[in-house]
Amino acid sequence: MESTAEHLLSENLIACPDCDLLQRLPPLPTGGKVRCNRCRRILAVDKIHTIERTLALTVAALILFAVANLEPLIKLSTHGRETNTTVFGSVLEMWARGYEITAVLVGFCSIIAPAVYIAFMLIINFTALHPPAPWWVGILLHWADRQQTWAMLEVMMLGLLISLIKLSDIATMTPGIGMYAMGALIAILAAMKVSFDSEIVWRRLQWIIDIDPPGKPGRKDAATETDA
Repeated sequence: MESTAEHLLSENLIACPDCDLLQRLPPLPTGGKVRCNRCRRILAVDKIHTIERTLALTVAALILFAVANLEPLIKLSTHGRETNTTVFGSVLEMWARGYEITAVLVGFCSIIAPAVYIAFMLIINFTALHPPAPWWVGILLHWADRQQTWAMLEVMMLGLLISLIKLSDIATMTPGIGMYAMGALIAILAAMKVSFDSEIVWRRLQWIIDIDPPGKPGRKDAATETDA
C-alpha cells in the first residue's frame, strides 16, 4: 500500500513560500518559469542548459584550484633575497610559528572547504546529466551548500592585497601565478552559484523521477510561463 510520503512525492507538490498554497509543480518548458496561482510568486525557473553550464564551470574551477594551490601566491624580494609561498606553505608557516588555530581556520576555509565544494558540485552535475540521478546526490546537495558557505577565498584574497599594500615600502612584492589563479577561481565560483539550479537536480533524483502526468483531476497546477 502506498504511504502518505510516497503519495506526496508522486503528486510532485510544492508549497508557496509566501502564501503556503499547496500545488503541483508541472514540467517546465525550456526557458519557462512557474508562478504561484494565488500570489504569483515565482516558484521555479528553467535555466537553459544549467547542468551542462555548471559542470563546465566546475571543471574550470577544479583546474584553477589546482593552479592556485601549486603555484606561488606572492614573491617577496628584499636586500637581494627572494622568497615565495603557496597557500599550503603559508598554512604550514603559521603552524610552525605557533598560530595553530589560525592555521587550521585558514587551511579549512581556503583549501579543504573549496576542494570539497568543487568535488561535490562535479559529482552532482555529472550524475544529473543522465537522469535518474542516484538518491545519494540529494545528500551531496545539502552538504555542497554548507561547504560553499565556508569557502572564503575572497577573504584570503583581501588579506593578500592588504599585505601587498602594507609591505610595499619595505620589500618588493610581486603577485605570482597562484594569485591570478585565485582571483579567477573566485569569479568562477560566483558564476557557478548563479548558474546552478538545485531544483532541476532535485527533480532528476531517482526517488521522484516517476511522477504522475500534470493535470490530474482534483489538484490545481501552478501557472506556467514561457519567456519570449
